This record gives sequence, C-alpha cells and structure tokens, in this order.
Amino acid sequence: MDLISIIFIAFGLAMDAFAVSITCGFTISSPKRWKALKIAFSFGFFQALMPIIGWLAGKTLSIYIRQFDHWVAFGLLTFIGIRMIYKAADTKTDYKTIVDPSNNPMLLMLSIATSIDALAVGVTFAFLHVNIFLPVLIIGIITFFISTFGLLIGHKLGDYLGKRFEIIGGFVLIGIGIKILIEHLNIF
Repeated sequence: MDLISIIFIAFGLAMDAFAVSITCGFTISSPKRWKALKIAFSFGFFQALMPIIGWLAGKTLSIYIRQFDHWVAFGLLTFIGIRMIYKAADTKTDYKTIVDPSNNPMLLMLSIATSIDALAVGVTFAFLHVNIFLPVLIIGIITFFISTFGLLIGHKLGDYLGKRFEIIGGFVLIGIGIKILIEHLNIF
C-alpha cells in the first residue's frame, strides 16, 4: 500500500474523531491546554491502537469483529449523545459543567467509539499483508492533530453558543453513531 493511500485512510478515519473533538471543545470548562492535549492524544492513541488489534486478529477473527463493531460504536455514541442532551436541557446546569470529556471514563468511551472503524482497517491491512508500523504511526499523528484542531474550533464556538451547541453536539454524536450503523448494515 502506498503512502498517499495510507494518508487518505488516516484522514478518513480521523473524521469521526474530528467531529467528536468539536463536540468535546464545546464542553471544556477552561481553555487549559493539558485537557485538549489529553483528549487529542487519547483519540490519536486509540485510532493507532485499533488497527494493530485488527491487524493481529487478521483473518481469524474478522468475521466476528465485523458482526458487532458498528453496534458498539453506535451504542457508545448514542449513550454519550443522549446524556449530553439530557444534561444540557437541565436549566439548573451551567453549560460548561455538563460533560467533562477529559474525565477518564468518558474519554475512554469516546476514544473507543471513534476508533472502532480503525479496527476493521487493521483487519484489511492484515489481508493485504501491509506492514502495520507506518500506517498506525500516520493514523495516530493525523488523528492527534485533527482532534486538536477540532477541540479548538469547538471551544471557540461553545463560548458563543453555549447550551444550544451542547444539545446540537449530542445530536451530532448520535448522528455519527447512526451513520456508522447505516454504513455497516448497508441500509442505503
């Protein structure tokens, strides 16, 4: 597989993390760089880890992985999205305290949910006998930078739009989950 193809794959895989990063940026209570770096690093790390797991699973487990990966991503993103909408609708809650995406359990769920597709890519790499080191390095780095950019965009927009954007963000997460489900079930 050539370098250009790997870069395009990396950008494609990073798009879910980018969308979720924008949503996370809405809820960062203060513009502390460590929170943004923690979130971006986690997204990049899991985006690089999942292809390795998929690659190791290879042909043996590909049938089983394909059967449920979309349901896991859909469930996690829908759960988080509904939680965000519910908390944003609470009039007693300050919009900047709704969800802390840098909270370890929340960050773990988001990181796994946005990187499930990368698992299938890893299986594909195994089928194509691709050396996994360079692709996962590129995927992780691109996801890190795209996520950082998304967090910055989301934080700036969140300051202007507040709770309304938190509700929109919840629907975006649910929409990404539905998109993943539709793509994998070949509904359209």
